[in-house]
Amino acid sequence: MTKLSDYMHTAEAADYFGVHHNTTRSWAARGDIPMHRNPVNGYRLFKRTDLDKLLKQVAKPVKATSK
Repeated sequence: MTKLSDYMHTAEAADYFGVHHNTTRSWAARGDIPMHRNPVNGYRLFKRTDLDKLLKQVAKPVKATSK
């Protein structure tokens, strides 16, 4: 069973990433990060594990291509 404590609100997720909350909303709208809705009030929720996956993905070094 998933607990509400496993999720972050938009502002919390933005603080976690170090970006503005509108950026977090944009990423969710584009599908860059999965977003869920609170069934009671409709607020956006972001699962902590999804945010961690994105951070790990973007933290990987990019391999330079030789020309």
